[in-house]
Amino acid sequence: MLFGAAMLNLPVPEGLSPEAWIVLTMSVMATILFVTEPIPLPAVALLIILGQVFLLGSASSDVAKTLWNDSVLFILGSLMLAVAVVKQKLDKRIAWIIVRITGTKTTRICFGISVVSGLLASFIGEHTVAAMMLPVGITLVTLTSDDPKKVRNLAAVLLFSIAYGASVAGIGTPSGGARNAIMIGYWREFFYDPSNPETYHFIVDYVRWMAFAYPMFLIQLPFVTLILFLTFKPEYRDLSRAVVKLRAQVENEGPMKAADWVSILLFVLVLIGWIFVSDKVGMGTIAILGATAFLVAGLVRWEDINSGVNWGVVLLY
Repeated sequence: MLFGAAMLNLPVPEGLSPEAWIVLTMSVMATILFVTEPIPLPAVALLIILGQVFLLGSASSDVAKTLWNDSVLFILGSLMLAVAVVKQKLDKRIAWIIVRITGTKTTRICFGISVVSGLLASFIGEHTVAAMMLPVGITLVTLTSDDPKKVRNLAAVLLFSIAYGASVAGIGTPSGGARNAIMIGYWREFFYDPSNPETYHFIVDYVRWMAFAYPMFLIQLPFVTLILFLTFKPEYRDLSRAVVKLRAQVENEGPMKAADWVSILLFVLVLIGWIFVSDKVGMGTIAILGATAFLVAGLVRWEDINSGVNWGVVLLY
């Protein structure tokens, strides 16, 4: 803060207006606070808002308008959707589906986990998928051996398959990460002019983003398992024991309930909306609509969303 105060009291460099110098000072201070993190990151966002009012003299109503657009609405809706999806607790069924497809070989299971994590993370964000898939990896590890010392490398391979599979997928779609939606918003704000039809191609919708970004994610995915198996040497090359126990647990839970199918249907409808109508009503509107549908259907409580959503993330963006 002292550094920022010192910058503000320096002579304004030639070629810069006083307002530009204030904005530059605020940017430098925000960067320092983001890197050193002496205060919570959302608090930095609040300081930026206050700086626009008290240092730049902007009207508070004008500043408030800049905080809300379709990209921010999309981030908020996606975070709410993420909580709703995780709440359904389909982790064991997901694990069972994976091993039914891949078989019991460790390499195939790890690749399957990274693929599923990546595919999910490309649509609902890597942090959400990591939280949702973590029980899948832990379930397979604990069912393999009760002694943690005997499955350290196996645990590393399985859990990193989730983390890295989800991480490389973040670029796949606009909903794969808040940064994607923000960049789409900036691209449209800077280059699109509604009065000029020639600038229409600067509108990047859901499908157009996927056409360019999804192949990059798919190319990286096979290397996740390869690198992990070269780095860690799992103690078990076959997880038949864990698969047998997993099957018994899934069978004890019985068939999927109506609520499970409704959850899947709602999520698929949200994806369809993002793909086909986001250019008309906005991706944020569809995300909020999906989150509201989960609430109306009774699949998630507002208390769950209120406690599960990181509201500070919305402030940051």
